[in-house]
Amino acid sequence: MGDIIQNLLGLVDTFHYWGVFILMTIESSFVPFPSELIIPPAAYLASQGKMDVYLVILFGTLGSLLGALINYYLAMSLGRPVVYSLVKRKWAKYLLLNEKKVEKSEKYFLKYGGLSTFLGRLIPAVRQVISLPAGFTRMKLKPFLFYTTLGAGIWVCVLAALGYFFGANEELIRQYSHQIGFYVLFAILLSLVIVFLFRKWRRS
Repeated sequence: MGDIIQNLLGLVDTFHYWGVFILMTIESSFVPFPSELIIPPAAYLASQGKMDVYLVILFGTLGSLLGALINYYLAMSLGRPVVYSLVKRKWAKYLLLNEKKVEKSEKYFLKYGGLSTFLGRLIPAVRQVISLPAGFTRMKLKPFLFYTTLGAGIWVCVLAALGYFFGANEELIRQYSHQIGFYVLFAILLSLVIVFLFRKWRRS
């Protein structure tokens, strides 16, 4: 893992912001590449004065958005039956794709609607496939872009902060990214519940 971190540091140091953009596009599409190994090394370089952390966040968010759009349009153009038939193939396991993972994202989407494209960006294992059910149902593009950008932006900011302050310590980043991601998601859900109850009280 240490070698992987060093290689990614070298890659990001070479290609700078475009390296962050390309890697985050891959991570946000159907290729299983953890964002914890992309943004923190770039933010670490920013802490060393070699990059700008705000541009790291910008290019990381834009890369996430492009990857999500790839999944969105693939699901929309291929359709649900074709996508399910593809994830049943043997090669799909090498991309960590399977029928259960896609079903889980669909149930999540049906439960929370378009908002799931925002919440799903903060949940590991759901983040990469939450755009598929949005494409299946032909969710309107504008809300999809809004929710996806908002969720991806928050997640990238969390990882950038961890990389900036913890440097290249991959174990600490993985540990705290899951904890912080959970608390951020909990705070968002709690805020939504409070807003819902307040509106209901005002109507009554």
